[in-house]
Amino acid sequence: METRIFKLNEIDQAAQAIKDGQLVAFPTETVYGLGADATNEAAVKNVYLAKGRPSDNPLIVHVASIEMVERYAAEIPNSARQLMKVFWPGSLTIILKIKPGSLSKTVTGGLATVAFRYPDCQPTLDLILKAGVPIVGPSANTSGKPSPTTAQHVFHDLNGKIFGILDNGPTRVGVESTVLDLSTPQPAILRPGAVTKAQIESVIGSIDLDQHHVGTNETPKAPGMKYRHYAPKADMTLVEGDMDKVVAYINDQTKKAEAEGKKVGIICTEESRDLYPDGNLEVIGSREHEETVAHNLFAVLRDFDARKVDCIFSESFSKDQLGQAIMNRLCKAAGYHIINV
Repeated sequence: METRIFKLNEIDQAAQAIKDGQLVAFPTETVYGLGADATNEAAVKNVYLAKGRPSDNPLIVHVASIEMVERYAAEIPNSARQLMKVFWPGSLTIILKIKPGSLSKTVTGGLATVAFRYPDCQPTLDLILKAGVPIVGPSANTSGKPSPTTAQHVFHDLNGKIFGILDNGPTRVGVESTVLDLSTPQPAILRPGAVTKAQIESVIGSIDLDQHHVGTNETPKAPGMKYRHYAPKADMTLVEGDMDKVVAYINDQTKKAEAEGKKVGIICTEESRDLYPDGNLEVIGSREHEETVAHNLFAVLRDFDARKVDCIFSESFSKDQLGQAIMNRLCKAAGYHIINV
Protein backbone atom coordinates (compact mmCIF):
# COMPACT_ATOMS: atom_id res chain seq x y z
CA MET A 1 0.00 0.00 0.00
CA GLU A 2 1.39 3.39 -0.95
CA THR A 3 0.51 6.17 1.46
CA ARG A 4 -2.06 8.57 0.05
CA ILE A 5 -1.47 12.34 -0.09
CA PHE A 6 -4.64 14.25 0.82
CA LYS A 7 -5.03 17.76 -0.60
CA LEU A 8 -6.67 20.48 1.48
CA ASN A 9 -9.95 20.03 -0.39
CA GLU A 10 -9.97 16.37 0.73
CA ILE A 11 -10.12 16.93 4.51
CA ASP A 12 -13.50 15.15 4.67
CA GLN A 13 -11.87 12.00 3.31
CA ALA A 14 -8.91 12.31 5.68
CA ALA A 15 -11.32 12.73 8.61
CA GLN A 16 -13.26 9.64 7.55
CA ALA A 17 -10.01 7.67 7.52
CA ILE A 18 -9.36 8.80 11.11
CA LYS A 19 -12.90 7.68 12.07
CA ASP A 20 -12.21 4.32 10.43
CA GLY A 21 -9.17 3.79 12.66
CA GLN A 22 -6.55 4.64 10.04
CA LEU A 23 -3.37 6.68 10.58
CA VAL A 24 -3.24 10.06 8.84
CA ALA A 25 -0.33 12.48 9.24
CA PHE A 26 -1.38 16.07 9.63
CA PRO A 27 0.25 19.51 9.49
CA THR A 28 0.64 21.91 12.39
CA GLU A 29 2.47 25.21 12.67
CA THR A 30 5.40 23.36 14.32
CA VAL A 31 5.98 19.96 12.64
CA TYR A 32 3.81 17.28 11.02
CA GLY A 33 2.08 14.92 13.47
CA LEU A 34 1.05 11.30 13.04
CA GLY A 35 -2.67 11.30 13.69
CA ALA A 36 -5.03 8.66 15.04
CA ASP A 37 -8.31 8.74 16.95
CA ALA A 38 -7.19 9.24 20.57
CA THR A 39 -10.21 7.22 21.78
CA ASN A 40 -9.44 4.20 19.56
CA GLU A 41 -6.85 2.11 21.39
CA ALA A 42 -6.10 -0.14 18.41
CA ALA A 43 -5.43 2.88 16.21
CA VAL A 44 -3.18 4.46 18.86
CA LYS A 45 -1.18 1.24 19.18
CA ASN A 46 -0.60 1.38 15.42
CA VAL A 47 0.96 4.84 15.85
CA TYR A 48 3.65 3.31 18.04
CA LEU A 49 4.17 0.48 15.55
CA ALA A 50 4.41 2.77 12.52
CA LYS A 51 6.98 5.01 14.20
CA GLY A 52 8.89 2.30 16.04
CA ARG A 53 8.18 4.35 19.18
CA PRO A 54 8.73 2.96 22.71
CA SER A 55 5.39 2.20 24.36
CA ASP A 56 6.18 4.19 27.53
CA ASN A 57 6.63 7.44 25.57
CA PRO A 58 3.28 9.26 26.02
CA LEU A 59 1.48 10.98 23.16
CA ILE A 60 0.25 14.55 22.82
CA VAL A 61 -3.50 14.82 22.29
CA HIS A 62 -4.54 17.49 19.76
CA VAL A 63 -7.88 19.22 20.24
CA ALA A 64 -9.92 21.84 18.42
CA SER A 65 -11.59 23.44 21.46
CA ILE A 66 -11.19 23.85 25.21
CA GLU A 67 -14.48 21.95 25.57
CA MET A 68 -12.71 18.93 24.09
CA VAL A 69 -10.12 19.14 26.87
CA GLU A 70 -12.88 19.35 29.48
CA ARG A 71 -14.18 15.92 28.41
CA TYR A 72 -10.97 14.29 29.64
CA ALA A 73 -9.22 16.58 32.14
CA ALA A 74 -9.96 15.99 35.82
CA GLU A 75 -9.70 19.74 36.28
CA ILE A 76 -8.39 22.72 34.37
CA PRO A 77 -6.67 25.03 36.86
CA ASN A 78 -6.99 28.77 36.49
CA SER A 79 -3.36 29.02 35.38
CA ALA A 80 -4.12 26.68 32.46
CA ARG A 81 -7.17 28.68 31.42
CA GLN A 82 -5.13 31.89 31.49
CA LEU A 83 -2.50 30.33 29.24
CA MET A 84 -5.09 28.84 26.90
CA LYS A 85 -6.62 32.29 26.49
CA VAL A 86 -3.27 33.81 25.51
CA PHE A 87 -1.49 31.03 23.61
CA TRP A 88 -4.22 28.78 22.14
CA PRO A 89 -4.42 28.03 19.32
CA GLY A 90 -0.64 27.89 19.26
CA SER A 91 2.63 26.17 20.07
CA LEU A 92 1.99 25.45 23.75
CA THR A 93 1.21 21.95 25.03
CA ILE A 94 -0.22 21.71 28.55
CA ILE A 95 -0.03 18.61 30.76
CA LEU A 96 -3.07 18.09 32.99
CA LYS A 97 -4.41 15.35 35.25
CA ILE A 98 -7.15 13.37 33.51
CA LYS A 99 -10.34 11.69 34.62
CA PRO A 100 -9.56 8.06 35.52
CA GLY A 101 -10.18 5.79 32.55
CA SER A 102 -11.07 8.62 30.17
CA LEU A 103 -8.15 7.82 27.87
CA SER A 104 -6.30 4.54 27.54
CA LYS A 105 -2.88 3.85 29.02
CA THR A 106 -1.66 3.49 25.45
CA VAL A 107 -2.15 7.25 25.06
CA THR A 108 -0.87 8.23 28.52
CA GLY A 109 2.10 5.87 28.77
CA GLY A 110 0.43 4.56 31.92
CA LEU A 111 0.45 7.97 33.63
CA ALA A 112 -2.49 9.80 35.22
CA THR A 113 -1.78 12.84 33.05
CA VAL A 114 -2.12 13.79 29.40
CA ALA A 115 -0.54 16.53 27.29
CA PHE A 116 -3.10 18.61 25.36
CA ARG A 117 -2.44 20.94 22.43
CA TYR A 118 -4.68 23.20 20.34
CA PRO A 119 -2.60 23.73 17.17
CA ASP A 120 -2.57 26.95 15.17
CA CYS A 121 -3.28 25.30 11.83
CA GLN A 122 -6.77 25.58 10.38
CA PRO A 123 -6.65 22.47 8.16
CA THR A 124 -5.85 20.33 11.20
CA LEU A 125 -8.51 21.99 13.33
CA ASP A 126 -10.96 21.20 10.52
CA LEU A 127 -9.68 17.61 10.47
CA ILE A 128 -10.26 17.21 14.23
CA LEU A 129 -13.72 18.79 14.09
CA LYS A 130 -14.81 16.67 11.12
CA ALA A 131 -13.46 13.50 12.74
CA GLY A 132 -15.29 14.47 15.94
CA VAL A 133 -12.54 13.16 18.23
CA PRO A 134 -9.25 14.39 19.66
CA ILE A 135 -6.27 13.16 17.66
CA VAL A 136 -2.97 11.89 19.05
CA GLY A 137 -0.05 13.38 17.22
CA PRO A 138 3.58 12.52 17.85
CA SER A 139 5.92 13.76 15.12
CA ALA A 140 5.24 11.89 11.89
CA ASN A 141 8.68 10.37 11.46
CA THR A 142 10.57 7.21 12.25
CA SER A 143 11.28 7.38 15.97
CA GLY A 144 14.59 9.11 16.73
CA LYS A 145 15.00 10.79 13.34
CA PRO A 146 14.72 14.54 12.67
CA SER A 147 11.11 15.68 12.86
CA PRO A 148 9.23 16.27 9.58
CA THR A 149 8.41 19.80 8.45
CA THR A 150 6.98 18.87 5.03
CA ALA A 151 4.63 16.17 3.76
CA GLN A 152 7.57 14.86 1.70
CA HIS A 153 9.57 14.23 4.90
CA VAL A 154 6.66 12.18 6.25
CA PHE A 155 6.32 10.24 3.00
CA HIS A 156 10.04 9.45 3.05
CA ASP A 157 9.84 7.90 6.52
CA LEU A 158 6.38 6.36 6.63
CA ASN A 159 5.28 5.53 3.08
CA GLY A 160 3.46 2.20 3.20
CA LYS A 161 3.18 2.30 6.99
CA ILE A 162 0.32 4.80 7.29
CA PHE A 163 -2.88 5.42 5.33
CA GLY A 164 -2.40 9.05 4.37
CA ILE A 165 -0.84 12.51 4.79
CA LEU A 166 -2.74 15.81 4.78
CA ASP A 167 -0.41 18.13 2.86
CA ASN A 168 -0.34 21.80 3.88
CA GLY A 169 3.14 22.60 2.60
CA PRO A 170 6.10 23.46 4.86
CA THR A 171 5.36 24.18 8.51
CA ARG A 172 5.88 27.73 9.83
CA VAL A 173 7.69 27.28 13.15
CA GLY A 174 9.82 24.19 12.56
CA VAL A 175 10.45 23.01 16.13
CA GLU A 176 7.92 21.20 18.30
CA SER A 177 5.67 22.92 20.81
CA THR A 178 6.66 23.98 24.30
CA VAL A 179 5.48 21.37 26.82
CA LEU A 180 4.39 22.81 30.17
CA ASP A 181 3.49 20.56 33.11
CA LEU A 182 0.59 21.99 35.12
CA SER A 183 -0.23 18.71 36.87
CA THR A 184 2.10 19.49 39.78
CA PRO A 185 2.09 22.36 42.30
CA GLN A 186 5.07 24.07 40.64
CA PRO A 187 4.63 24.49 36.85
CA ALA A 188 7.61 23.36 34.79
CA ILE A 189 8.64 23.39 31.14
CA LEU A 190 9.55 19.83 30.16
CA ARG A 191 10.39 20.69 26.54
CA PRO A 192 11.23 24.22 25.36
CA GLY A 193 9.61 25.44 22.15
CA ALA A 194 8.42 28.55 20.36
CA VAL A 195 6.45 29.79 23.38
CA THR A 196 9.25 30.88 25.70
CA LYS A 197 9.67 30.64 29.45
CA ALA A 198 9.53 34.44 29.70
CA GLN A 199 6.25 34.57 27.76
CA ILE A 200 4.65 31.99 30.02
CA GLU A 201 5.92 33.71 33.17
CA SER A 202 4.42 36.99 31.99
CA VAL A 203 1.00 35.29 32.31
CA ILE A 204 1.23 32.98 35.36
CA GLY A 205 4.41 33.95 37.19
CA SER A 206 7.52 31.94 37.99
CA ILE A 207 7.93 28.47 36.46
CA ASP A 208 10.72 25.89 36.44
CA LEU A 209 12.67 24.47 33.53
CA ASP A 210 13.06 20.70 33.83
CA GLN A 211 15.22 19.13 31.11
CA HIS A 212 16.61 16.20 33.11
CA HIS A 213 17.14 12.96 31.23
CA VAL A 214 14.58 10.41 32.39
CA GLY A 215 16.04 7.20 33.81
CA THR A 216 15.65 3.71 32.39
CA ASN A 217 12.86 2.71 34.77
CA GLU A 218 11.09 6.08 34.73
CA THR A 219 8.17 6.96 32.44
CA PRO A 220 8.59 10.36 30.76
CA LYS A 221 5.73 12.87 31.09
CA ALA A 222 6.57 14.46 27.74
CA PRO A 223 8.22 13.45 24.46
CA GLY A 224 11.96 13.93 24.16
CA MET A 225 12.83 13.38 27.82
CA LYS A 226 14.10 9.80 27.63
CA TYR A 227 14.85 8.48 24.18
CA ARG A 228 17.16 9.64 21.40
CA HIS A 229 15.50 12.32 19.28
CA TYR A 230 16.12 14.39 16.16
CA ALA A 231 19.27 12.47 15.24
CA PRO A 232 20.76 12.54 11.73
CA LYS A 233 22.54 9.44 10.44
CA ALA A 234 25.95 11.13 10.62
CA ASP A 235 28.01 11.68 13.75
CA MET A 236 27.29 15.24 14.87
CA THR A 237 29.33 17.65 17.00
CA LEU A 238 27.98 20.90 18.44
CA VAL A 239 30.68 23.55 18.93
CA GLU A 240 30.33 26.28 21.57
CA GLY A 241 32.51 29.29 22.34
CA ASP A 242 33.60 32.61 20.86
CA MET A 243 32.62 32.76 17.21
CA ASP A 244 36.14 33.12 15.82
CA LYS A 245 37.27 30.06 17.80
CA VAL A 246 34.20 28.09 16.74
CA VAL A 247 34.88 28.80 13.06
CA ALA A 248 38.58 27.95 13.41
CA TYR A 249 37.78 24.67 15.19
CA ILE A 250 35.18 23.58 12.63
CA ASN A 251 37.47 24.42 9.70
CA ASP A 252 40.37 22.54 11.31
CA GLN A 253 38.26 19.46 12.07
CA THR A 254 36.78 19.55 8.56
CA LYS A 255 40.26 19.41 7.01
CA LYS A 256 41.25 16.49 9.26
CA ALA A 257 38.05 14.56 8.50
CA GLU A 258 38.35 15.13 4.76
CA ALA A 259 41.98 13.99 4.87
CA GLU A 260 40.61 10.71 6.25
CA GLY A 261 38.24 10.44 3.30
CA LYS A 262 35.12 11.50 5.20
CA LYS A 263 32.33 13.61 3.79
CA VAL A 264 31.66 16.57 6.09
CA GLY A 265 28.64 18.79 6.64
CA ILE A 266 28.76 22.18 8.38
CA ILE A 267 25.75 23.95 9.90
CA CYS A 268 26.36 27.71 9.87
CA THR A 269 24.41 30.96 9.73
CA GLU A 270 23.98 33.78 7.24
CA GLU A 271 26.45 35.80 9.28
CA SER A 272 29.24 33.19 9.09
CA ARG A 273 28.71 31.47 5.75
CA ASP A 274 31.69 33.18 4.06
CA LEU A 275 34.09 31.88 6.74
CA TYR A 276 33.81 28.23 5.65
CA PRO A 277 34.76 26.33 2.48
CA ASP A 278 32.11 25.99 -0.20
CA GLY A 279 30.43 22.64 -0.73
CA ASN A 280 30.09 21.61 2.90
CA LEU A 281 27.58 24.16 4.08
CA GLU A 282 23.97 24.26 5.12
CA VAL A 283 22.95 27.77 6.10
CA ILE A 284 20.40 27.25 8.85
CA GLY A 285 19.22 30.85 9.14
CA SER A 286 20.16 34.17 10.69
CA ARG A 287 21.26 34.84 14.27
CA GLU A 288 19.39 38.12 14.11
CA HIS A 289 16.18 36.25 13.30
CA GLU A 290 16.28 33.01 15.27
CA GLU A 291 12.83 32.03 14.01
CA THR A 292 14.57 31.30 10.67
CA VAL A 293 16.95 28.91 12.45
CA ALA A 294 14.07 27.08 14.13
CA HIS A 295 12.16 26.92 10.86
CA ASN A 296 15.06 25.31 8.97
CA LEU A 297 16.63 23.11 11.66
CA PHE A 298 15.09 19.73 10.93
CA ALA A 299 15.12 20.24 7.15
CA VAL A 300 18.88 20.90 7.33
CA LEU A 301 19.49 17.68 9.28
CA ARG A 302 17.39 15.73 6.79
CA ASP A 303 19.26 17.29 3.87
CA PHE A 304 22.56 16.07 5.31
CA ASP A 305 21.03 12.59 5.55
CA ALA A 306 20.14 12.81 1.86
CA ARG A 307 23.69 13.92 1.03
CA LYS A 308 25.05 10.97 3.03
CA VAL A 309 27.63 12.93 4.98
CA ASP A 310 29.76 11.06 7.51
CA CYS A 311 30.04 13.80 10.13
CA ILE A 312 28.41 17.14 10.90
CA PHE A 313 29.81 20.14 12.76
CA SER A 314 27.33 22.75 13.94
CA GLU A 315 27.66 26.22 15.38
CA SER A 316 25.81 26.79 18.64
CA PHE A 317 23.27 29.46 19.59
CA SER A 318 22.20 31.59 22.50
CA LYS A 319 20.16 29.70 25.11
CA ASP A 320 17.80 32.62 25.64
CA GLN A 321 14.23 32.85 24.34
CA LEU A 322 13.76 30.77 21.15
CA GLY A 323 17.45 29.84 21.27
CA GLN A 324 16.62 27.59 24.23
CA ALA A 325 14.45 25.40 21.99
CA ILE A 326 17.00 25.48 19.16
CA MET A 327 19.84 24.38 21.45
CA ASN A 328 17.63 21.71 23.05
CA ARG A 329 17.09 20.11 19.63
CA LEU A 330 20.71 20.50 18.48
CA CYS A 331 22.11 19.02 21.70
CA LYS A 332 19.86 15.98 21.33
CA ALA A 333 20.61 15.65 17.62
CA ALA A 334 24.31 15.59 18.51
CA GLY A 335 23.76 13.06 21.29
CA TYR A 336 25.11 15.74 23.64
CA HIS A 337 28.51 15.60 21.91
CA ILE A 338 29.44 19.23 22.62
CA ILE A 339 32.88 20.82 22.29
CA ASN A 340 33.73 24.05 24.09
CA VAL A 341 36.52 26.03 22.42
